[in-house]
Parts: sequence; C-alpha cells; structure tokens
Amino acid sequence: MQAVILAAGMGKRLKELTKNATKCMVRVNGETLIERALKSLDKLGLSRIVIVIGYEGQKLKDFIGTLPVKTPVVYIDNQIYYKTNNIYSLYMAKDYLVREDTLLLESDLIFEEAVLKKLVENPYPSLALVAKYESWMDGTVAVLDEEDNILDFIGKKNFRFADRDKYYKTVNIYKFSREFSATHYVPFLEAYCKALGNNEYYEQVLKVISILDRPLIKALRLEGEVWYEIDDEQDLDIAESLFAEGEEKLRKISSRYGGYWRYPHLKDFCYLVNPFYPGEKLIEELKASFTELLVNYPSGMAVNSLVAAKYFGLKREQVCVGNGAAELIKLLTEMIPGRMGCVYPTFEEYPNRKKEELEPFMAQAPDFSYTADGLMEYFESRDISMLVLVNPDNPSGNFISRDDVLRMAEWAGKKGIWLVADESFVDFADGDMEDNTLLHREILDAHPSLLVVKSISKSYGVPGLRLGIIAGSDTDFIGKMKKQAAIWNINSFGEYYMQIAEKYKGDYRTAMERFKEVRRAYVQMLSGVSHLRVIPSQANYVLCELLDGKESRDLTVRLLDRYQLLIKDLSSKKGLEGGQYIRLAVKRPEENEMMVQALKKELS
Repeated sequence: MQAVILAAGMGKRLKELTKNATKCMVRVNGETLIERALKSLDKLGLSRIVIVIGYEGQKLKDFIGTLPVKTPVVYIDNQIYYKTNNIYSLYMAKDYLVREDTLLLESDLIFEEAVLKKLVENPYPSLALVAKYESWMDGTVAVLDEEDNILDFIGKKNFRFADRDKYYKTVNIYKFSREFSATHYVPFLEAYCKALGNNEYYEQVLKVISILDRPLIKALRLEGEVWYEIDDEQDLDIAESLFAEGEEKLRKISSRYGGYWRYPHLKDFCYLVNPFYPGEKLIEELKASFTELLVNYPSGMAVNSLVAAKYFGLKREQVCVGNGAAELIKLLTEMIPGRMGCVYPTFEEYPNRKKEELEPFMAQAPDFSYTADGLMEYFESRDISMLVLVNPDNPSGNFISRDDVLRMAEWAGKKGIWLVADESFVDFADGDMEDNTLLHREILDAHPSLLVVKSISKSYGVPGLRLGIIAGSDTDFIGKMKKQAAIWNINSFGEYYMQIAEKYKGDYRTAMERFKEVRRAYVQMLSGVSHLRVIPSQANYVLCELLDGKESRDLTVRLLDRYQLLIKDLSSKKGLEGGQYIRLAVKRPEENEMMVQALKKELS
C-alpha cells in the first residue's frame, strides 16, 4: 500500500501564515500539518508516499528532507497549481494509483492516528471516510444507506440545510484498492478532466461513480475519532484546542468562554443553563420567524422594557433590559459609587468590577452557607454603598428565603445603601417559583433601595440570545441605566423570545419541576462517589470537594482528556483556598449518569 498527499494549493484564506509557505507547513501546537501526517503514515509500512506539490513546492521538499521519514517520498510537481483545482493534482498522480492500493488524503487535515488505523484495518478494499455532519463543517457531503453505500455526493450548490441530519461530511481521506483505481476511478478521472477541465474537485468523479450499479466504494463512518480541516485562521484556532493535551488543552478550551457547538463531542458541565427548557414548540416558533427577525432591526430600549415588564408583571419604568446580565452588572457597578459589599465565594463578575472598592464577607461554614442575619450583622458597621447578594449563590448554591431577603432590603433602606439581589438561579430553588422571586410590582414598590438582577440565559436555557433584566422602583436610577445602555442592545431574536415567552409559562414551570427531581437524583448519585464531598445546592449546579489528596485541577484535566467532559475547577477561586473544589452543572439524566461514572473511575 502507498499514500498520495495532495499539497499543491495556496491556502489563501490563511493569509499571512501561507504568504511564504505552503498550507501544510502551518503549525498546530508547534507541529506542522505535513509533519504530523507523515509521522502517522510512516508507521504503516507503506511502499512509498507520493506528494503532489505546487505552491512553494521547493520549500516543502526542503522541509520534508529534514524530517526523520523512513518511507520513500516521491514528488510530483503541479506547475499550474494557481489555475487548477485538486482534480488536476490527483490526475497527475494517476499512474501511481493503478500500481497498488492507495491511501489518498489532503494536506490541510489534522487527525489522530486512530483515523488512519480505522481506515487501514477495515477489510473493505475501497472506502471514503465520513463523519456525521456538524455545523462547523464545509464542503462536500455524502448521503448513505443503511449498509454504508454512498447514494450521492452533494456539493455546496446542492446542499440543503433541511436535510442536514442525513448528511455525512467527507473527511477527504480515502482508501482506493488498485482494482478500483484501475477499473473505475482513473478512467472516470481522465474522462472527467477531458470533458469538464481541470478546475474541479476530485469528489466529482466519485459522485459520478456512486450512481453506478456496482460502484465498489463504500463509506466508513468515524465514531468519535478526532480530525479537523484547516482552511482559515479560525479553523487553526479550533484545531489547536482540539489537538492540545493535558493542561494546555484545558486552558485553550476554557479560555474560549463558550462557543462549544464547534466541539460536537464535548459535554459542557461548566456553563450553567436549564437542561429542560425551552421546549420544542417554542423553538419551532422562533424558527418560523427566523428570516423576518434576521432582516429587520429590533426595537429600542423603550419597547423591550415594556415586553420584559409584561412577562414579569412589572411596570415598564421599573425594568431595564440588558445584553445578558453581564452588561447590566457593568452598568450597575459604574453607576453606584463607593464600596461594595459581597460574599465569597461568589459569582465574581460583581467583585471583578469593583476590585479596589470591595468589602468582602467570607463564608466560613463547611458548606459555605450564610444567613441574612449574619450578613446584616457583618455589614452593619461597614462603610458600603451597596451589598450584592447572589441568591442562590454561585458556586455554593446557598439560598436565603424571600422573607429573609426582604428583611435585608428593609435593613438596607434604613442604612441608606442599595441591596442588589441577583436571582439568576432562583427559579431552580425548591418551593414555588412565585414565592421565591422578588420580581413582583408590590415588592419593588415597597423597597426603593432594592435592585433585582436576573439572567434570562441561565434559567430559561437561552444563553445564545444574551438576555437579562434589572428591576427596581427607583425609576430615576433605572431610567439613567437605560440611557447608558446602547439603544439596540438587544437583537431581534431576543426581543421576539421575550414577546412569545409568556405563552410557554406552563411549559417553563413543568421544566423546573422536572429539573428539581433530576437534581435530587444527581446529588444522591454523586454522594455515592468515593473521595467526594457533595454540598447541597438550590441552583442548577453542585459544589463538590475532593478528599484524601485528590486534586481538582488534575481531575478536570483528566475528565476533559479521557471523556471530553468539561467541568469547572475552583482550585484558584477566592473563598475556596485551602481545599480542592469542583463545580458540576446539573444536566439531563443520561449526561449526569455519564459524569458520575467518569468520576467513579477517576476517583476510585
């Protein structure tokens, strides 16, 4: 068996990275694509590796000459690479294709060795590697039957997003038997080039062959093996996180702060959203209006405040809508001068905005619980202009009842300070949601020093829409905040979501009841994991302490490397010094079970 690598292209979309070097000389985590590919091929005992070069071909040859490759390397020079496509590069290698079985691959791919191993060890003589279509993929896709016969190859022009569930992306790695090349591929390749020219893609030949009664090539589906195609700088950025290892992989993925749809096999137990809401009907209603929302401007702040106020039963003047709670937290901390009281450990978006003006309360209980009385006693003599209460708190899950929070609001009014109650997670707390929330008109009217922040992203399960609100009866303050925000800080999708959400309140309540059942079962399962202390939570996450010398950073790295499970390592979080803590999101039962089993294996 031999290998053919197509490496003649210019890689213009990689810009400066390919200005003076060919595409396959781009480095991923310090190693070039061609170096990585040759290292994997060199282990297969091939008779030769044929590389079709073109742009900066001599530089590529010189570089490969410095590598410890034992397999003989043969070069074919495509001198008209700038006006041809990959079909011509493969045409130039056709004489090699008919000599023996061939592995064909493109040079802009990065893949783990298991990908080639899967292809080589499969007994079927001619195979096209494919992977289930994901949103990040681009290029030719295939349609398969139940026996992995390729029914069709579909290019960009004929791609239908409505059919994407049926599609498999071609990985651009193939195994051709000598017989297949001699009797099918090469004759069709020659005919296609003569009839339609050299500015095409070689997959077009496979498309023609696939319509034959006996095409002699099947698909081989990847099942979790990692690969990526690098066409531009964003692809390179993602590939570097996918193919990093250990601490470096964790750092690169964590530093993205989301966007994990680009990692289809990653299970995110780090970011916190409702796993049971929104429901399919709400999503379908959003989809039905997608085009109209996409091409029209959203309303301004005045309308969006009215829409949000209607949902929560408040007055328009009491509500300011934000591009996520994060925008409102920034405005809030800028508008209120003076020192800020806060609890540690907590959600650090608040204290990070007031780093030089903090008055911290350190939760000392083993479960990091604290009470309204404890906070009022501590801050009574402190010179602060506002006290921030995240309730339930993050990451402890500590929850203070509404009656006690209202006592704190009375106390704050007498002290002449603001009480900022962030109830982004309050709907997850046990009990009736209406009895837990502060978002009632009469409550706000009775407590003018109370400001209530709520992230709609977390409890309503729509973080991609970036929605949050702040509410209070001090309409002058709320009005000033609205003026500080951009007039179009909410997009049309977020506005429309708020407009239709009221119709689905029953679904939301049902989802929350389901969530609380699942959380109880999850906590019980976690409590059976050795070397793990589970701290009771009223939120959609669980704080856990590792015992007996187990280290949270080490566990976080291993869960990501071995299981593609991303959790929150809290080893460096303020207020948790001296212990080894992790935070686990509560997800659907099958995902929670996956996490528990992984923890049992790693902590046993």
